[in-house]
Amino acid sequence: MDGLPDHLVWEILGRIKKTNDRNSVSLACKRLHELDKKQRQWIRVGCGLDPANKALTSLCNRFPNLAKVEISYSGWMSKLGKQLDDQGLLILASCCPSVTNLTLSYCTFITDVGLRYLASCSKLSALKLNFTPRISDCGILSLVVGCRNLAVLHLIRCLNVTSVEWLEYLGKLETLEDLSIKNCRAIGEGDLIKLGLGWRKLKRLQFEVDANYRYMKVYDRLAVDRWQKQWVPCENMLELSLVNCIISPGRGLACVLGKCKNLEKIHLDMCVGVRDCDIIGLAQRSSNLRYISLRVPSDFSLPLLTNNPLELTDESLKALAKKCSMLESVRISFSDGEFPSFSSFTLNGMLTLIQMCPVRELALDHVYSFNDDGMEALCSAQYLETLELAKCQEISDEGLQLVSQFPRLRILRLSKCLGISDDGLKPLVGSYKLELLAVEDCPQISDRGVHGAAKSITFRQDLSWMF
Repeated sequence: MDGLPDHLVWEILGRIKKTNDRNSVSLACKRLHELDKKQRQWIRVGCGLDPANKALTSLCNRFPNLAKVEISYSGWMSKLGKQLDDQGLLILASCCPSVTNLTLSYCTFITDVGLRYLASCSKLSALKLNFTPRISDCGILSLVVGCRNLAVLHLIRCLNVTSVEWLEYLGKLETLEDLSIKNCRAIGEGDLIKLGLGWRKLKRLQFEVDANYRYMKVYDRLAVDRWQKQWVPCENMLELSLVNCIISPGRGLACVLGKCKNLEKIHLDMCVGVRDCDIIGLAQRSSNLRYISLRVPSDFSLPLLTNNPLELTDESLKALAKKCSMLESVRISFSDGEFPSFSSFTLNGMLTLIQMCPVRELALDHVYSFNDDGMEALCSAQYLETLELAKCQEISDEGLQLVSQFPRLRILRLSKCLGISDDGLKPLVGSYKLELLAVEDCPQISDRGVHGAAKSITFRQDLSWMF
């Protein structure tokens, strides 16, 4: 190593990705130690910082070129010492001027004052806040005013963010490309309209409403009525994830679904109000769609007005099959209620989608309409490589035995399926057709029954879910 020029040693260090390996290499000699100090661009710290501010100062001085910093206090207890506070963020802003990506998780000592310190980080382009309960909308506004290049903003369980002036300001900047708002109770669907022209730049949107507040939001129509039919310039959206949201006909998020012409991934989880016309409009505009995940409320899971039918039918699946010729991953799930939905997607609709699209990954959860006939139809699925079945109770050993005939299947995951046993896996034993077989909580499948059924096997048996 002593005879190598610096640029070659620099290249070698750059290929070492694991933090533990880099730490070990940096202790080998003074030369490697100095080069590592200059090259290290990412650190992840948390409970081990003690005393927090002093330790962070030492790290920042050692690695002056840090670009990505993650501070996580997951699992923190008071006996581990005081957490990083606002003074720590001042140290970070002062000693690491090159920081572009910052994540703060479970940092309960940080307040709006700390975010104001970060506002001086002019290069900051990505900020992720996960359960920082003392931060309010005032702190976020001061930060986005200072950090005018912010392209990524994630807010998860920020319970004191009660207004969205910061969102309106970001919309005027038109820099935001990735927005994630999850379980921030005071931010509703109607508030998203404040982004304005900022929708034009947005490529990824994740919006999740706290499930515990879903019923209250169903009846509070004000959040949705504020957002009437409006032009939403979301043509550049690539990924859209909506969880526990209200999709009101002809307004709000329903307007977004039909205008994402470049959309590649969509995830709709327990979204109240999604109708066939929404999915059909999505399919007609989003010919580049590669991934779709639908978790549908069961018929009896939500007490809604009878004049607003919510169920999705095979018409949605047929539209996707006809228009989305690049669809590779399909995930369909029904809510885990006492009464599963029988009136939504039928076996015929699902098979139409699978047969007309190059589906490589199929995941079905709590889908009672998928049975042994469906498994037989999958024998002609030329592209299917991964199959996940969870609580699909109409599949028996006879259907499972057909897996050995699937032309390209490599990964099979089974979870909480009551109708299958060791007998269903017998055709696979010794064939090593599968790269991976994962079995979880299927009461009639034993550890012995999965032995030899795939090159790699994971098995878990916990039947507490049945009682």
